[in-house]
Amino acid sequence: MRTTAESVTSRIATAEPIELSLVVPLFNEEESVGPLIERITAAMANYPATWELILVDDGSTDATIANAKAALNRPGLDLKIVALQRNFGQTAAMQAGINQAGGRLIATLDGDLQNDPKDIPGMVSELERRELDLLVGWRKNRQDGLLLRKVPSWIANRLIGRITGVRLHDYGCSLKIYRGSVIKQVKLMGEMHRFIPAWVAGVVPSSRIGEMPVTHHARQHGVSKYGISRTFRVILDLLSVMFFMRFKARPGHFFGSLGLGLGALSGLILAYLFIDKFIVGNDIGTRPLFLIGVMLFLSAVQMITTGILAEMIARTYYREDTALSYIVREVYEGDQAHQ
Repeated sequence: MRTTAESVTSRIATAEPIELSLVVPLFNEEESVGPLIERITAAMANYPATWELILVDDGSTDATIANAKAALNRPGLDLKIVALQRNFGQTAAMQAGINQAGGRLIATLDGDLQNDPKDIPGMVSELERRELDLLVGWRKNRQDGLLLRKVPSWIANRLIGRITGVRLHDYGCSLKIYRGSVIKQVKLMGEMHRFIPAWVAGVVPSSRIGEMPVTHHARQHGVSKYGISRTFRVILDLLSVMFFMRFKARPGHFFGSLGLGLGALSGLILAYLFIDKFIVGNDIGTRPLFLIGVMLFLSAVQMITTGILAEMIARTYYREDTALSYIVREVYEGDQAHQ
């Protein structure tokens, strides 16, 4: 079995393909990044294949990059630091790292030391054994506050599973192992990193997505980037996920169905009022029901035209889906930096 140093040296000399890429998004983690690199190096010391570490700095305003660069020339460590131009959010940072990754497999984890890198080799073996495309970590003994983190997470996980059909105990765990060829088919935008299993289920069967209990540590440095307000954003994002999973390629069906339903209701109301006016002889000009019928008709027209526009946008999206949700300032490798 080769040591990590021998593995890196051999790969550089023979241009051996990278087996595993570790992607870690960072934002103001100056105290955590040094210990993180130490833990990853120790955890991967006996890994039998080639691996690389990609740190993505998401516009940190502290010494995160400086502390990370101290490990660039560390023997036996294949390290790349991707510095984004500003803070784009965890999802964009994760996407930037995945785009830079060259491994057949890709692992993602948080940079706050709450995920344990020691779980990664075992997760890789489990993914291969079960022939999965995505293996999600399950923080079974989560070391977070009950009210602010555990309860909202418990509710969100069950709601997401019910709507998306991908049943997992822990959607929010950043420690995941992917097949590179699969995750690179998924484009991450907004704050959608917590729904990655649902997005992956859009390109592979849900039977190829699994989970595995992993270690979870309490935060040691810095402050959490999340609060109770995240719960409301999760609900809004979940509605977007539901729409994209079911109607991404045919948005006209979604808006058209709403339009036809509103149009049918409007037709019933206006037909009733027509009979009431011209057959019964009642005055309908000042009746609220008349205004409701007209508004429903206008809403139906609006929904149908929105569906047509959405179909046009969707076709443009599928023709050219190359826009990035981030801007890279520099990439550091060894003593080199380039844009």
